[in-house]
Amino acid sequence: MTPVPNQLRIAVFTETFLPKIDGIVSILCLMLQLLNELGHKVILFGPPGGPPEYAGAEVVGVGGPRLPFYPELRFNFPRRFVWEKVRAFQPDLVHTVNPFLLGPFGMAYARLLHVPLVASFHTDLARYAEFYGAGFISPILWTYMRALHNRADVNLCPSSTIRNDLRNHGFRRVRWWRRGIDTDFFTPGPRDEAMRARLTGGKPDQFLVINVGRQAPEKRLDLLRDQIFPARDVSLALIGGGPSHEQLKRHFAGTPTILPGYLRGQDLVNAYRSADAFIFPSTTETFGLVALEAMACRLPVIAARTGGVLDTVVHGVNGLYFDPERPAEIRPLVEELRDKPVLREELAENALIHARSRSWRHNGPTRGLLPGRHARLSHFRPRGDNGRNCRRLITVCTLEISLDESNQHRSPCQSRQTRRLSHRLCAPAHCAWPQGCSKHRRRARPTPTGCRLHDQFTRRSLRPNQ
Repeated sequence: MTPVPNQLRIAVFTETFLPKIDGIVSILCLMLQLLNELGHKVILFGPPGGPPEYAGAEVVGVGGPRLPFYPELRFNFPRRFVWEKVRAFQPDLVHTVNPFLLGPFGMAYARLLHVPLVASFHTDLARYAEFYGAGFISPILWTYMRALHNRADVNLCPSSTIRNDLRNHGFRRVRWWRRGIDTDFFTPGPRDEAMRARLTGGKPDQFLVINVGRQAPEKRLDLLRDQIFPARDVSLALIGGGPSHEQLKRHFAGTPTILPGYLRGQDLVNAYRSADAFIFPSTTETFGLVALEAMACRLPVIAARTGGVLDTVVHGVNGLYFDPERPAEIRPLVEELRDKPVLREELAENALIHARSRSWRHNGPTRGLLPGRHARLSHFRPRGDNGRNCRRLITVCTLEISLDESNQHRSPCQSRQTRRLSHRLCAPAHCAWPQGCSKHRRRARPTPTGCRLHDQFTRRSLRPNQ
């Protein structure tokens, strides 16, 4: 396998970034940190108001009005200077994060520069629309998102459940981005008594259940009031903020519930360590990053049996599930963990073991930008008359996809992604992996085309891996 070059130039387009805090931003920050450690150069285009630089990556703010019903988000529309910066940066790869408004411009720039395009799916906007009373536009959103993502050479998704859902909706070239967390930061440790007293309202002896994350209608936090209380000796802490924060304060008035707002850094870790259980009622999660963070701090999770969390929680092993259509099951599960410390300790220990196996460093940042267990980048820069028969390619990206993510093993030649990338060349497509494909082994032969760039690419593509 040809090693990844020492330094790649990667342009990232994202609809959300710092100072906003959510799962997408957390994943982006981890990705930027590790790409910087590996020596890759990154430029990120996102909403204004963020830092000018993060982990060695230049951050370029793109202006736009705020959403009236969600002030933390913006309509991001690029101006001319964005294209000028992208052209001057000359990226080897473009990554659009959850493309919706800004992402399509990044896709257009990738096409203009003839570089590989990776898109990642993070938010189920169609399902969100139902929680905001606009379920009638869900088919339109699916059509729009499918049209955007199908322009990408590779589509990354955060969980196996979402991967299957996207494929059922007609998304092509979908691969599971096996991500993780920073297990060097989120670790178990001694209970912080001051934090526990803060989150329990001065009653540290009570059983403390917490939730961490963005507070919005689709998170279904409001149902916790009637499902957990009036359980005895139980306190609830809802950590985070968002459009529903003030409404939740009024909703939980008169109950032993604390809403401290956002906690960051070590305060967040101390909050996890100080709790007895983590509750996760959302049914729209594509990954469930905070559940994995809680498990890394040795905290058992009670979650709705749906969405991306299905790849994280195993019922009765490292957490407990409830039927999302039957939230009344929440209270018996909370009481079971409260009254059975041996069970709670067993779940917490197994949760920690699982979380440590999902370290971001173990999964690898290059597997984030390029899916599968292995990714091969071959750079060809055509020069002189010998390259005029080809489009001017900054990078030709051939992806060696590991298909062990499912039980159905298929030859890579069957991937539309292979044909899409090879169509960038002037000659007809060839199977890039004939050594594993009996159908194409005889047919896929290097054919002289008069173009030195294409002939070189074909010979290398057909060469078996050493």
